[in-house]
Amino acid sequence: MTTAKLTPTMPDLVRALPLVEDEVRRLATSSSLPVVNEHAGRITAAGGKRLRPILVLAGSLAVSGTVPDKAVTAAACVELLHAGSLVHDDLMDGATERRGVRTVNAAWGTGPALLVGDFMLARASQVALERVSPHAAALLARAVADLVEGQVLEVLDLFDADRTPEGALRSVERKTGALFEVGCELAGHCADADGATTAALARYGALFGVVFQVLDDLLDLASTSRRLGKPVGNDVRQGVYTFPLLRALTDEQRRLLRERGRGLTDAELAGLLAGLRQTSMVADTLAHCTSLAARAVRALPDLPASPALDVLRELPGAYLDWAASQIA
Repeated sequence: MTTAKLTPTMPDLVRALPLVEDEVRRLATSSSLPVVNEHAGRITAAGGKRLRPILVLAGSLAVSGTVPDKAVTAAACVELLHAGSLVHDDLMDGATERRGVRTVNAAWGTGPALLVGDFMLARASQVALERVSPHAAALLARAVADLVEGQVLEVLDLFDADRTPEGALRSVERKTGALFEVGCELAGHCADADGATTAALARYGALFGVVFQVLDDLLDLASTSRRLGKPVGNDVRQGVYTFPLLRALTDEQRRLLRERGRGLTDAELAGLLAGLRQTSMVADTLAHCTSLAARAVRALPDLPASPALDVLRELPGAYLDWAASQIA
């Protein structure tokens, strides 16, 4: 299974997704300064799963039977906000490459990377205000605040081997869950859904976002560099002790991180990962995410049967299946 399996094939979404891509490209290159356009455009052109825009489009379609123009704009704004947050993530992590493309901080420097990320976040909210609604802009601004808080929670716990799994999840809920949540909330808003329907869509998105991030964290521990296209164990190297890791650590492994975390050698990291793969970490995490995915599907509003609603129901499970296929 490949990530292509996560892209729905229903005609309305197939027609709308290229429109979102075009809009993302336009927004990313809408600065009056060519150098900003160069870097923001290069990052957004690198691709990705585009799950967040799919949720906006499928949610609007499930509610109203159509994909309104403002849903296309909202989907592009959510993706641009996500891309801007990745520029900031790469800067904080000191990453040099993402999806085979040099990061902005590697190509241009740390200060300029911060500004490019800021531009992308600001442009997303500005366009939502001008072309969707003031409420949509407020939702995106709230999501940015949640992202920041989630990242701060993570920074506060860096290299803390006594971080709790619950603490890791609180960070995930804000850092990743918030963007899935706002995409689904915008879907309801763009389709003129009632408050209860929109709230149910938002709850679905928040839970799906947690599933997505916890599985991503698991792959960093249990997949391979060849399958992921990037080194594994990056979170541990950077002191980000994630939910799957914290639930699986033995006393000896926790002591290793407590004493050697900041100076962990490649051999020590490899030994830690190998040891974790001998535990029930993978099975336990997949079971936890399966339960969360089921909760997400149950949270969906009671809408008329439609292919778009089927997409929303199937996406969490499809992502689970894909993640499981990437585990070594």
